[in-house]
This record gives sequence, C-alpha cells and structure tokens, in this order.
Amino acid sequence: MSTTAPSPVDVALHLDDSTPGRLVVRAGSVDLATYVHDCATDPAVDPLESPKPYLHPLRTLTGAPVSGFRPHDHRWHKGVQFTASEVSGQNFWGGPTYVHGRGYVQLGNVGTMRHDGFARTDAGEVAVGTTENLTWVTSAGEEWVSESRELRFGGVDPVRGLWVLDVATELRNVRGRDLEFGSPTTLGRPAAGYTGLFWRGPRAWTGGTVLTADTGTDADTGTEPMGSASAWLAYSGQHDEVDGGGTLLFLAGTSSADVPLRWFVRSDPFPAVAPSFAFSEEVVLPAGEVLRLRHRIVVGDRAWDRAETEAVAAEHAL
Repeated sequence: MSTTAPSPVDVALHLDDSTPGRLVVRAGSVDLATYVHDCATDPAVDPLESPKPYLHPLRTLTGAPVSGFRPHDHRWHKGVQFTASEVSGQNFWGGPTYVHGRGYVQLGNVGTMRHDGFARTDAGEVAVGTTENLTWVTSAGEEWVSESRELRFGGVDPVRGLWVLDVATELRNVRGRDLEFGSPTTLGRPAAGYTGLFWRGPRAWTGGTVLTADTGTDADTGTEPMGSASAWLAYSGQHDEVDGGGTLLFLAGTSSADVPLRWFVRSDPFPAVAPSFAFSEEVVLPAGEVLRLRHRIVVGDRAWDRAETEAVAAEHAL
C-alpha cells in the first residue's frame, strides 16, 4: 500500500544548527534540506569520494525525497553539491578520472573541500541562508581555491507547492598560477561535460521527463538537451514510497567567465543534472582572480507540464 506524504502545518522557515556539522532547513513539520558541511573528518567517508559539503536529503514541501545519496554506481554522488571534475589535473568530484584512450582510471589526484566556517547565517521566517568559507585542498595538501559560497532557501508557496534554493559562489585562485577548469568532455569524452553545481536524483526518478526552454525529451520535441545552453532545464519524476511526483526546475543562472553555461543531463541510467560552467570549453582562472557563478533550483511537489514549467521559469528567472 502506498503512503501519502504529510503536508506541512505551516510555511514558516526555521534553520536548525543543533547537530554539529550540519544545518537543517525546516518548513513546518518538513525538513526541506540538510546541509552537511563538516564531512572531511568523517571516518565513514572514503577519501576517494572527495569529501566536501553536500545537501541531502532534499525534499518537497510535502516531504517527498528528491535527491539521491551514495548510489551504488557512483558513491561520490551526494544529493546536491558544488564541485569540479577537472582542475589542472586535480579531481574534486570524486571517483576515477577520465583519461583519453584509457577511460576512467583511479588516480592519486582526488582532492577535498575544507569547511572553514560560516561568515554569516541568516534565519528569518520567509528566507534563511548562509555564507560559507571553504578551501579546496589538492591530494598533495596544496590550497588551490578559496571559496565563498552562499545558500539561500525561500520562496515557499504552499498554494503551488514549491520552494526555492539559490546557490552563488565566488572561487578565488590562490594557487599562485593559472587554474584550468574542465570536464571529462574537455579531456576527450563526448557528452560528459559535468562540473559545477550537480544534482543526483533518487533512483525512482530514472527515466524521468526533461524539458528546457528550447528542447525537451518529451513528446513536444523529442530532442536531447545534453550540451545545450538553454536558460532553464526541468526534470520531473515519480516517487517511490509516497504517491505522486515532483519537479526540479534548474535556472542556469550566470557565470563571470566567457564560456557559456551548458547543461549536463541524464535520465538514464540515472537521473542527474548540472549547469556546467566548463562543459566543452576550459575556463582558465589566472592567479588571484575570481570566478563567480549563480544558480537557482525551484523544487515543486508535482510533475509539471510544459505550460506550468514555463510559467514558473519566467517568474523565477535570474
């Protein structure tokens, strides 16, 4: 027998920091998101997974799960993360590295991200958020990137059943020489340009519906949005355990680099989305310079059709 997820009693947001190493964002009786920021010293996390902060579980307003965690096919996939798969030969993604002509090879190049503290925490009833300082540390212990990351949770709309997550980051090159940000595609593997903000969906959402402002895998167009530069991309799926489905609408946002943001998206063999900032072109960040990125995710508690998706996308455009 299926179980219907409970509805939240109210929509006032609350930021709970009572558990060391994590923040929980709550709306009424529902934990919308848990941000695990101190995982580098967790003995349960394999160093080859590139320990770093992540958001999981992520839930709709009615409590349905919309993120996956350490799936058997990619243990380093953890809900929603901001990271990079290729940085001047270092892997801050986790797992093996793509080597052209050899495929994926486990190399001794997996770095980590160190949580250095919160510069600011905002806790209101309408919106909550944090500004976090992090350092990207290579496998050799060198500090290459100083990051300032902002997370904002708000836009709760109980009538339409949605809420909004904003992610903004500033990456400062502290290496002392150029950093080259890339992806498996810049290394030679087609259609594998994942890097940057990355969502891994729950297993139940495999084979879900993908829409973009320009193309989609639905009956409207029958085309594949992988590698496109559309302003937004929506992924809808059906839940296990609870009735119904949901939608995550990703607004590509902005990048301070000249390279356009392009979509990495898969619905099979697993659900995953990334507005990649270096899909098929490297981003070179000179010493001391800053790369600025801004993205938005709208979490909906139903599977939206194209008309509703376009309306929500227009309202929440960046």
